[in-house]
Amino acid sequence: MSKGIVYYFNFKKYKLALDEYLKAFDKTKSCKDLYYKNKINYHIGVVRSYMGYYKDALSDFEDARKFFEREIKKDLHPNLMFGNRRGYYNTLHQMAVCYRNLNNQKKADSLIDLGLSSTLNNADFKQEYSYFLKEQGINRFNRKNFRGAIESIRGSLPNLKEVNDFAWLTICYSYLGKSHWKLNNIDEGIKEFEKVDSIFNKHNFVLPEVRKVYENLIDYYEARDNSTKVLYYMKQLLKVDSVLDQDFFYLSSKILRDYDTTKLLREQNRIESMASFKRWAYFTILIVVLVGGFYWLVLYRSRKKSSGKSTFLGIDFGGQVPKTMEEGTYRIRHYNKSDLSSEIVDHILFSLENFEKNKEYLQSSITLGTLAERLQLTEKNLSSVINEHKGASFNRYLSELRIAFITDKLINEPKYLKYSSAALARECGIASRSNFSALFREINGITFNEFIKKQRDELNDFDLKRTTQ
Repeated sequence: MSKGIVYYFNFKKYKLALDEYLKAFDKTKSCKDLYYKNKINYHIGVVRSYMGYYKDALSDFEDARKFFEREIKKDLHPNLMFGNRRGYYNTLHQMAVCYRNLNNQKKADSLIDLGLSSTLNNADFKQEYSYFLKEQGINRFNRKNFRGAIESIRGSLPNLKEVNDFAWLTICYSYLGKSHWKLNNIDEGIKEFEKVDSIFNKHNFVLPEVRKVYENLIDYYEARDNSTKVLYYMKQLLKVDSVLDQDFFYLSSKILRDYDTTKLLREQNRIESMASFKRWAYFTILIVVLVGGFYWLVLYRSRKKSSGKSTFLGIDFGGQVPKTMEEGTYRIRHYNKSDLSSEIVDHILFSLENFEKNKEYLQSSITLGTLAERLQLTEKNLSSVINEHKGASFNRYLSELRIAFITDKLINEPKYLKYSSAALARECGIASRSNFSALFREINGITFNEFIKKQRDELNDFDLKRTTQ
């Protein structure tokens, strides 16, 4: 469960978190600690909810709610009472979210009202109060009470910012933007939408519910003929879709994609080509004007005609072409179909499975050529299967295996938290410390130092809870 919590709270890797929660649940069938079992049920429900399995999530939440509701009626130690109350309020909030997404406004409203009345003016549960306030604002928006929606959502922001719950902050900003949009405060709405993009850039994380924000931003800047902004948000939308395809495949497949990947790429190329053509057209016109003006000046000053021409020919009109926007480090996976027979593919996949199982990727000297030679394959066939079935180039595939290995060590073996990044780089076969740090952040979505700090804090909290119990 702790491993799942790290995946969920620190990385927002929902599928990985759900896998770990299910493993924990399977191992506690005979567990007598009902608090622990219901805590696992709650976390499974949270991940299912975020992935779009709302009905399944409600089943988990209902079980947890019944347990916490019984516990808070007992005469328990204050610490236990606090934990159970918090579990109860968070479960009510998540159930309200599920009912909202299932379009059952009546049940969502009743849970929100219960949560607000129970946590109002309670300093111990101001975070939970903010969650209910946020849901109240969204429900007001759905009822077309846009001013009321803005009031409720703005009231929830301070505490959400305090705990840095950037996932729910993106939801808040998106609904604030949509509310302003409905009230015809378009520019105010755009400011809120751009806050969503700022969080995405910082955390490489996005929820399916806010995807529409990028379409609104593209439409807004297209209407204002701002091709630079249109191109930027098209690129951002491609990255957003890539993240959703990996972490929210079930839910993202149900999203209406007005700007599908093919259309976006085609439009992106058109805008880039047009921008390039305009730059060269303006540059050519400028040169013609300058040359014409200079020519007439030279004719007028006939005595210096030759030197003038010489000077003209000697003028350095060169300059650096402005750089286009660089691609980010985020990798969009491509699955290219190979022409290999199924027997060859199965053989290569079996060989790769053994390669991963034996952790041969930890050898720093491994290359596509050496691995192909060892497996008695051609580099072309090996590379083709890795691209098709692993969704990455060989080097990227190798990097992800190495970072996954070292991340697992850091989570499950506390002694590794004492190692330097250079030592960990050597441990997983990466040549340099700087390359290790860059890959760690790119793949895990968090810097190495931030991860170490959070993991140590998690261990300290776990030890503290264990001693108090």
